[in-house]
Amino acid sequence: MVGAGQLARMTCQAAIGLGIRFRVLADSALDSAAQVCAEVRVGNYTSLPELLAFAAECDVVTFDHEHVPGQHLAALEGAVAVRPGPAALRYTQNKLAMRERLARLGVPCPRYTPVSGLDGVKAFADDAGWPVVLKAVSGGYDGRGVWVCETPGAAAEVLAHGVAMIAEEHVAFDRELAVLVARSPHGQAAAYPVVQTVQRDGICHEVLAPAPSLAAVRSHEAHRLTLGLAAQLDVTGLLAVELFETPRGLLVNELAMRPHNSGHWTIEGATTSQFEQHLRAVLDLPLGAPSAVAPQVVMANVFGGTDSGVYARYLHVMAADPGVKIHMYGKAVRPGRKIGHVTVLGNDVGELRARAVRAARYLTAGKE
Repeated sequence: MVGAGQLARMTCQAAIGLGIRFRVLADSALDSAAQVCAEVRVGNYTSLPELLAFAAECDVVTFDHEHVPGQHLAALEGAVAVRPGPAALRYTQNKLAMRERLARLGVPCPRYTPVSGLDGVKAFADDAGWPVVLKAVSGGYDGRGVWVCETPGAAAEVLAHGVAMIAEEHVAFDRELAVLVARSPHGQAAAYPVVQTVQRDGICHEVLAPAPSLAAVRSHEAHRLTLGLAAQLDVTGLLAVELFETPRGLLVNELAMRPHNSGHWTIEGATTSQFEQHLRAVLDLPLGAPSAVAPQVVMANVFGGTDSGVYARYLHVMAADPGVKIHMYGKAVRPGRKIGHVTVLGNDVGELRARAVRAARYLTAGKE
């Protein structure tokens, strides 16, 4: 796996159970996965020679981020099985290419246009209205590279960054959903329950699995759309599709082709975790059952606060609620940084949310 963040760390844990030899290409020996993985190569994922040297000892190469340069992916594919392949990954690396491909496929998305200056943004806003969402064509994640602009002046400040942008309509949605599916090289696919994500400032804070009170017809629509995209884009491994649920139907917001924050609940909450499923898919093994093992599962992300003494707070969290499952990523604590998550299983989504949020907040700040 190229990249050694928390996604690689949790994939490593799944590989151990399956008896799979798992290696990571890490930026640093201090990276989340590098701390726990038996085989670590420290190198630069933007260097083709270093990528090729890493791949020389692998049967399959996969990723925990989307930032490997596209031309390197094409060269890498000549040396080793790359899953997902460069043709599919392009649509997670380039938002304009993604929007254009989805439009050709007839997939419902927010209105958009590429923009190179303020006049283009104003012309788009004349049709779509303000606010306008500006997105960097490449490089953004967790709210980075996305700006909601209320006025032309705010848009001008964003455009001053000098990076390629697209403008999108600001969607009035009811809630945000996500669908996670896996697909193997020979076309077997499996879909997890549709979940609701609770986002603040573009960053996921909670995941409710399955999405509460979601109509069966809407769940079927989300699964059909996502499974269709996995096949049409020739994805191998996991595909996460982030959706807006709106009065006019579902709209695709973002794509990811790797384990995803919206699937962390599956570690305890599903028969097969997303991390095991990704390994099964990229190795072309039969896929595992994606079904939930409880009526309701809630995951809450743990963010860094001003006090780095997270582990000292285990005693209170574990004693207060023995049913909470804690996952920490071994990352240096910085305010606002994702450093872990907690998961709870049960029946009542309101009660589970309260428990998960209480535990996550206490780990962050030492208070509920």
